[in-house]
Amino acid sequence: MAKTDTYTDNKRKVDVRAANMSAAKAVADAVRTSLGPRGMDKMVVNGNGDVTITNDGATILKLMEVSSPAAKMLVELSRSQDINAGDGTTSVTVLAGALLNKCIQLIGKGVHPTVISDAMNLASDKAVEILTSLAIPVDLNDREALIKSATTSLSSKVVAQHSSLLAPIAVDCVLRIAEDCRKLTTQVQRADGYRVTQAGASVSGKMVDLRDVRIIKKLGDTVDATEFVEGLVFDQKATKSAGGPTKVKGAKIALIQFCVSPPKTDLENNVVLSDYAAMDRLLKEERNYILGMVKKIKASGCNVLLVQKSILRDATTELSLHYLAKAKILVVRDIERDEIEFISKTLNLLPIAHIDNMKPEKLGVADLVEEVSIGVSRIVKVTGIPNMGRTATVIVRGSNKLVLEEADRSLHDALCVIRCLVQRPFLIAGGGAPEIELSRQLREWAKTLPGMEQYCVKAFAEAMEVIPYTLAENAGLNPIQIVTELKNHHAKGCLHHGINVRKGTVTNILDENVVQPLQVSTSAVTLATECVRMILKIDDIVMTR
Repeated sequence: MAKTDTYTDNKRKVDVRAANMSAAKAVADAVRTSLGPRGMDKMVVNGNGDVTITNDGATILKLMEVSSPAAKMLVELSRSQDINAGDGTTSVTVLAGALLNKCIQLIGKGVHPTVISDAMNLASDKAVEILTSLAIPVDLNDREALIKSATTSLSSKVVAQHSSLLAPIAVDCVLRIAEDCRKLTTQVQRADGYRVTQAGASVSGKMVDLRDVRIIKKLGDTVDATEFVEGLVFDQKATKSAGGPTKVKGAKIALIQFCVSPPKTDLENNVVLSDYAAMDRLLKEERNYILGMVKKIKASGCNVLLVQKSILRDATTELSLHYLAKAKILVVRDIERDEIEFISKTLNLLPIAHIDNMKPEKLGVADLVEEVSIGVSRIVKVTGIPNMGRTATVIVRGSNKLVLEEADRSLHDALCVIRCLVQRPFLIAGGGAPEIELSRQLREWAKTLPGMEQYCVKAFAEAMEVIPYTLAENAGLNPIQIVTELKNHHAKGCLHHGINVRKGTVTNILDENVVQPLQVSTSAVTLATECVRMILKIDDIVMTR
């Protein structure tokens, strides 16, 4: 064989690979201390001096300024986990860092990156299989089991002490908006006769779209004052500059997308008035035009008017508000365009694009619409909506902006966890129990594999121990002692033993109600492996202009 045909790893390739892995590992180490219920929080300060205090891996990485292309892949990885499962964003990054560490060691021993990559893929598939075998099915009507899962998700957050309030709110929201989609085919017949569930399809036959949950953040009071609202809440206050009503019983609600104001000329056009008579005529015409509109609105039976925000001209004028107030119509202005669908779905009404379409059948109905004060601001609450759409509204409170933002993020994580459970109703233990069991079973399985694959799968199994090790480390326990004790329990067949951070020992974690959805763990393992395999395969960086 000619000398040029042999594969040689030159210095540049080695350097590029090492640089990529070190950069990605540095990012993973940065968030490692924020893993688990005893994890630390990070204070992220941007160039403008805006401060964010958070424990959420995806948020930390999103706000960090990362220059290395390989490290950016870890930022994308935590985002993928956030979209896919909603929780476990720190775990997935720490796991990827541990796998990269093992890859560096294997490459140092002379194992080819492609061999490592293929073995990792095998190990990842086997890991998902093992995790699925450990899963406990959960009944979606068992509200307590769902609340336990949401509480585990909230236990590592800044607002952990309020989890007894936020967890039930998250469960109620998701169960409220979960739609039956059993009509959709989620199973496919395979060639060998098996029926398989499509990836990403809902196993339970329910579908959850979190856009149907509206979270309104209001400053003032503590997180304890957070509430789940049976109805609809508008962040805007009622317009009462002309003395209009602020409370309407037996409301008939219209959502309009046109302006209650006199028409404007096109841009760059002017109307020139030469005498006072013409000016009077113009003002009179304007008044008649608005009066005509208000009469049509009143004739449809409407007594609450929601007006969409307008850019080209004023949605309402002082004159139109005066007439609407005389007609005893409550007006809420500046409804954002992206809220239209949510409002229509909640109130079972149709948005009206032109004054001629003001028909009684297009209106929504509610028992009560009133303006209430919350903290320093005022909101409009709509309650008693008959056959209300599948939507939910939560008002989150917080004593300052940082707590408020973090409460919002934590609630979103809890909602995502319940969504995972609704789509795949299986729970596994938390507290590092599944990772140690994975590590043990993968080691056993590695013994049956030939050649280099055995070493690589063993390395994968060792990398899994980083989660319980980090949990113990962050809780101020002795990680080596705790992980060894954990391995002993699992070797004796105690599958659900994990690290009890509160007591500082190893106990059966299911008795402590520390549970998490299966989807969070399987998603973390598959995504971390995929990311590591991609970084592993890069052997050169080419700069282009």
